[in-house]
Amino acid sequence: MSATQSQSRLSDQTISDFGDQWRRYTDNEGYYGDLGILKGTFEPLVRLEDLEGKRVAEIGSGTGRIVRMLLQAGAKEVTAIEPSAAFEVLERNLSGDADRVVLLNRAGHEIPREGAYDFVVSIGVIHHIPNPDPVIAASLDALRPGGKMVVWLYGKEGSGVIVTGIRMLRTVTTRLPHFFVAAIAHMLSLALDLYIYACRFIPGLPLRDYVKNVLGRFSPSKRYLVIYDQLRPAYAKYYCEAEARALLESNGFADVQTHFRYGYSWTVVGTRTANAA
Repeated sequence: MSATQSQSRLSDQTISDFGDQWRRYTDNEGYYGDLGILKGTFEPLVRLEDLEGKRVAEIGSGTGRIVRMLLQAGAKEVTAIEPSAAFEVLERNLSGDADRVVLLNRAGHEIPREGAYDFVVSIGVIHHIPNPDPVIAASLDALRPGGKMVVWLYGKEGSGVIVTGIRMLRTVTTRLPHFFVAAIAHMLSLALDLYIYACRFIPGLPLRDYVKNVLGRFSPSKRYLVIYDQLRPAYAKYYCEAEARALLESNGFADVQTHFRYGYSWTVVGTRTANAA
């Protein structure tokens, strides 16, 4: 099997995994769906106020969690792009916003390229694409001059022990059916509850800032889902800062900026210049 065929197979399996996941876990209740999550992801590189009245496209919309946040932030229109079988869940969850949402059941590299968007956003998706370059290049074409792409990626820095543990688990869990992955995620969720409690009192613990400010504010069901989300998809990549920056720069974006979010992940923002090819 060639490298291209292998990437294609891995990509198809990852899309299938997410389709199954988002048809099982369909709601975005509590802080998991709160606008504060988007604020903490975008800022300080992009202010939520910058979205007001803008046309936005989101790549990998899942159940519509981020789309709903973008609408709450004041986006004029959001194009939600989702390739998996969970598209039916996306349609159902966003049915009340039909006048402000365009739904496309297609892959990220098939984003409309008319150069009409002010922002292209992809939160927690690009690191699940084996070859993300076509998606990033297509996003550049989709933006108007001066438009920005905002990407959030798993980080390699700052959480070495935890990332190593996740990678070890993934060598097994990516090959298991849902039932077994769910059982493992539930067990780890119990351990996470204890870790969240410890982070309230013990300084210096790994990912303490993220646990206190984000993960610890999720409901138990959403903390379980965060763990499941790490274990199930067939492909996941953890980016160092240089890789995160190069992802956008190598595909034509200018003024690329990075922010190390809560000491474990990267928010990356790039701009389309007037003379971008």
